[in-house]
Amino acid sequence: MPKLTVSIEGVIVKEVQLAKERSTLGRRPFNDIVLDNLAVSGEHAAITLQNGDVWIEDLGSTNGTFLDGQRIKHEQFTEGSVVQIGKCQIQLHGSVQSQAPHPQASAPAAPRGPRVQVLNGPAAGRAMELTKVVTRIGKPGISVASITRRPDGLYLAMIEGEHKPAINGAPLEDAPVQLQNHDQIDLGGVRLEFLDD
Repeated sequence: MPKLTVSIEGVIVKEVQLAKERSTLGRRPFNDIVLDNLAVSGEHAAITLQNGDVWIEDLGSTNGTFLDGQRIKHEQFTEGSVVQIGKCQIQLHGSVQSQAPHPQASAPAAPRGPRVQVLNGPAAGRAMELTKVVTRIGKPGISVASITRRPDGLYLAMIEGEHKPAINGAPLEDAPVQLQNHDQIDLGGVRLEFLDD
């Protein structure tokens, strides 16, 4: 069964199994997937399962629905693509055909492999798997960094912001730094722990 992850500013806030043929996304509580963000319309978009494919459709929203940076009306949603609705980034995991429902289908899978876990604030305990070549983390305008996958490991580098990221209390210099298991990253007051096991 396909699954969606919803993240805001790089932090996963929701995981949802797509059990229905059609699921609506929006700010109002009657939606199947509620996105609590002011830039999201009351009933913003719909995700439909058709003949083994997953489709995303904009429902005439004010601010639009974007697939991999392009504003769309009705497009196929494939694994690896990113849908942007307001400040929410939505990713698809698994396909309709490849995963059969099982008794544990509703339980979120435990993260494995390289990931960062939030240590403080309202999102404490959330983990984001580092599956892409480049993952952006942080808050725009305050402190934004990238974690880049290289053959010899994962490297943290500053992108922009007023506050330099820090690793284990030491400010990040201009050159990227290779991350080690249990390194603690400070991004403008948000503390993250890098885990790789």
